[in-house]
Amino acid sequence: MKMVPVPEKAYGTFFEGDCYIILHTKRSSRGSAVDLHYWIGKDSSQDEQGAAAVYVTQLDAALGGSPVQHREVQGHDDPRRGVASGFKHVETNMYNIKRLLHVKGKKHVSATEVALSWDSFNKGDVFLLDLGKVLIQWNGPSCSIAEKSRGLALARSIRDSERGGRAQIGIIDSERDSPDLMQIMRMVLGERRGELRDAVPDTKADELQKANVRLYHVYEKDNDLVVQEIATRPLTQDLLQHEDCYILDQGGFKIYVWRGKASSPEEKKAAFTRAVGFIQAKGYPSSTNVEVINDGAESAMFKQLFQRWTEKNETQGLGKVHTTGKIAKVEQVKFDTTQLHARPELAAEQRMVDDASGEIQVWRIEDLEMQPVNPKMYGQFYGGDCYLVLYTYLRSGRPHYVLYMWQGRHASVDEITACALNAIELDRKYGDEAVQVRVTMGKEPRHFLAIFKGKLVIYEGGTSRAQKSSPEPAIRLFQVRGTDEVNTKATEVPARASSLNSNDVFLLSTSQLCYLWCGKGCSGDEREMAKMVADIISRRDKHTILEGQEPAEFWEALGGKAPYASEKRFQEQITQYQPRLFECSNQTGRFIMTEVVGFCQEDLDEDDVMLLDTWEEIFLWVGKASNTQERNEAIASAKEYLKTHPAGRDLATPIILVKQGYEPLNFTGWFNAWDPYKWSVSCWKNPVATQGCLEGVVVSEYRMYGCYLSDADFHDIFGKSKDEFYQMPKWKQQNEKKQFGLF
Repeated sequence: MKMVPVPEKAYGTFFEGDCYIILHTKRSSRGSAVDLHYWIGKDSSQDEQGAAAVYVTQLDAALGGSPVQHREVQGHDDPRRGVASGFKHVETNMYNIKRLLHVKGKKHVSATEVALSWDSFNKGDVFLLDLGKVLIQWNGPSCSIAEKSRGLALARSIRDSERGGRAQIGIIDSERDSPDLMQIMRMVLGERRGELRDAVPDTKADELQKANVRLYHVYEKDNDLVVQEIATRPLTQDLLQHEDCYILDQGGFKIYVWRGKASSPEEKKAAFTRAVGFIQAKGYPSSTNVEVINDGAESAMFKQLFQRWTEKNETQGLGKVHTTGKIAKVEQVKFDTTQLHARPELAAEQRMVDDASGEIQVWRIEDLEMQPVNPKMYGQFYGGDCYLVLYTYLRSGRPHYVLYMWQGRHASVDEITACALNAIELDRKYGDEAVQVRVTMGKEPRHFLAIFKGKLVIYEGGTSRAQKSSPEPAIRLFQVRGTDEVNTKATEVPARASSLNSNDVFLLSTSQLCYLWCGKGCSGDEREMAKMVADIISRRDKHTILEGQEPAEFWEALGGKAPYASEKRFQEQITQYQPRLFECSNQTGRFIMTEVVGFCQEDLDEDDVMLLDTWEEIFLWVGKASNTQERNEAIASAKEYLKTHPAGRDLATPIILVKQGYEPLNFTGWFNAWDPYKWSVSCWKNPVATQGCLEGVVVSEYRMYGCYLSDADFHDIFGKSKDEFYQMPKWKQQNEKKQFGLF
């Protein structure tokens, strides 16, 4: 019943009869975050499970209550732990081994020891026959390239970490082409009788289940534990009081326990116990994951279950927030667009593809067809229309394209559909390279504002067509927001006094004058940008008036005085949500998303559609080999994701379609160390057999153009570094590539 350190070389290997505690510290520029994982083997005793829970509580206390605690049961592991193995205890010589490992999962791979029998196999997964000095990887006929790659990574790991590099690896990708390896398999497993089973689908929670969040208040009353439901979706941060503890139930998919700073030590210690009791009371499976988090040290996953989550004294992307009394003041930092290419993470943070100096073309959807818009009217959008805006810019000497689909609030369903169909045709004209961005009226992304250089005007209704069905109103009111050419737009609002706001500049256009009404809370920069926009909205004389000094004619035009928002605006702190990457699938008939934790570029599989959620926008990355159905339903999947999000997300959030190999900076900036040549230099092709031979070195089972490999993989295959390889004569290079199935 003691905590015993596990040797580092055995990290990731778990035995079914044991319990484990994993302490994981992540360090970043913002400080460090600590996770405590409590893993329960399915054959472990109740005493061991209890002892592990006590040790977790003690560790948490020793670390000042800062760790996030995770209770996990074998087979239902948190993906944060990466490749995991569940093995049976066998005390034997490392080379005197005979076992079969079932390797499953594309993004989060686990290897579980199964019965040494053909009955354990199926068509959809990878199986590793471990014979000590020989490792045979058997690839199911319907498993994916990614699963084969992950299986090979595990085989290499066993060879290098457990066998000191003294084991051989063979790969069976086609039984017919690997007679030698199949003979070894039959010697161990016997002859196979009957057909292999079909692939066993992963059991995953769909988004509707994950969206069903409920918050419970947990407290003691007359020596009894009371659990009272207090709220459901969407949750708000103010529901969590520092003096209490709460249980957040995410549809039985996961249980969170939140411990307030001022809650009693007894309540904090009982967190796991209460969570387990809650699971039993609800009738949930005992394998349900539990995460215990502390007030002020919440995990990113927990925060995103709330409609808004504000951090105290948080540094913002464009300045620092200082709170003085009731007003929060933001010190603005000038945004330097010249840094975008040197710092792609800045491009992502600011949602900017480039410095907006490229060329634009605009079309309006008219009679379901594209009609060019007069360049003099660029930047003026009417709520009764739909528009296509093609933005072209140069990067590395070649053109790149962003295609915006702007949908007016009052446009017909037919026009919105025609806008999408015409976008597809326009994209094809430019080689299917365009990044497609769906923009709903009023939710224009930052780069869209920037390309119109501060002259973006949005009219509530009407059309820009020559044949207008109704005359334009004689009196119109526009709210102007923005401080420079990068972030300014003017939006039409109802022409009445109640639409005014003391924090902004408004333009009131009448048949005689155009009034520039300056609220008390607006800045000089905002007034200057409003003057520029005023020349677009009205050709009449401009008359600037300050709040409180309005002439009678001003109020008459608005239908008389009325109360309006006149309190000084609080500068809201922008919550810096961590980006999240998901693999999208609807193959089971339900919309399923699998999150990739701690993602990198390698997680973008060619045969997938991936969803990157940066909170302000949704990216859909379409792999070249993804199936047609998934590609066609990508936008619908993104809308479904927003609709079912537990935080009650805005359905008008911009959706951006990105194609593999044509990723813009504001997408790649969310990935650490993005390699722009990864897909342009090489292209994964179909797997090939390894001729049924056992190799002293690991031979990759994939053909590749350009021989694009990591340095480590390259050395594994060729037995030399890239520099050494490319110093050889060309003919010798080609011969070695052919020898290892690479060309």
